[in-house]
Amino acid sequence: MRSIGIICYPTFGGSGIIASQLGLGLAKKHKVHFICYDKPVKLDLKEPNIFFHKVNIPNYPLFEYPPYELALTAMIVEVVQKHQLDLIHVHYAIPHAYAALNAQRILRENAIDIPVITTLHGTDITLVGRSPNITSAVDYAINNSSIVTAVSQDLKKETLHSFNVHNKIYVIPNFIDFKVDIKPIKTLGEPKVISHISNFRPVKRVVDVIHAFEIIYKEMNAKLMMVGDGPDLKKAQDLVYSKGLSSVVHFTGSKSSVEDVLCDTDLFLLPSENESFGLVALEAMSFGIPVITTCSGGITELVLNGFNGYTCPIGDIDDMGEKAISLLSDDKLYAKISSQAYETSKKHDINKILPLYEDCYNKALK
Repeated sequence: MRSIGIICYPTFGGSGIIASQLGLGLAKKHKVHFICYDKPVKLDLKEPNIFFHKVNIPNYPLFEYPPYELALTAMIVEVVQKHQLDLIHVHYAIPHAYAALNAQRILRENAIDIPVITTLHGTDITLVGRSPNITSAVDYAINNSSIVTAVSQDLKKETLHSFNVHNKIYVIPNFIDFKVDIKPIKTLGEPKVISHISNFRPVKRVVDVIHAFEIIYKEMNAKLMMVGDGPDLKKAQDLVYSKGLSSVVHFTGSKSSVEDVLCDTDLFLLPSENESFGLVALEAMSFGIPVITTCSGGITELVLNGFNGYTCPIGDIDDMGEKAISLLSDDKLYAKISSQAYETSKKHDINKILPLYEDCYNKALK
């Protein structure tokens, strides 16, 4: 049995969910120590072999911004020494891999050599990492990690294009945990239920969801479920009010579990500017829900146009609306796309993906 350290953001984002599910899967055979500034929202601390170590960030008047990386580095050193960790798996190159590598250097001075595995999820590469002020830090984090993984071929390509990378990058897609392998039988009822789940950041283009829904609503009885919270929430709420759609568009806020929403959903809309993978789309597909998304990054490796959903040009709400109406108006077509969405999601079961990470751990330890 190994002792594995996992470092991630403890929020509702895809990277935190994947890190939590990965840890829970690994805990069946290993001891897993999460090192974060808060408990990951999807992490069940009642599970055996799961441990949580909170990073306490000092808040001194001297510091304009709390020194999170410094506190994280110190906590990694402490947990590795106290619990004799075998390896560290971090999610995001910055700040997590950067902090872990600094901890690795400190530990080497104490005759402890521990490998660092870094998983790239997208934001650290496609948004934050592109800032000229931190490009060298991203290069350092990627090139000095023992093993680097990316969640899609597109993200790997983007990383190699944007940074001076000489380390090998392994592609390991995101996954879900199938509790019961029972094929859902989706039948279209009234009203049609369309859903969107995200953190409502600008990159998610939540306003496009509402515009596309308006096109659908003009043609059929439908309602929209908007799940999540974030900077564009008020903008979306104001748009719904201005269009007179308040009675058919429902904002639920963030939810620790979205199964109740997905159970009732007929169609999932994800019009993002960029999705390095699209975990929430995979979750929807596991319920037999077709996904309409954009031709934006790694999600096109998951959602295949005309097979298990549809992809549209970024910002083309007319195309999204038309494809949705066509799908929701044809029971036979809907049943086909729904079935193929579910079968696609089965290929991403954790039991098929977990061994790929374990193989990386073995490589790093050798």
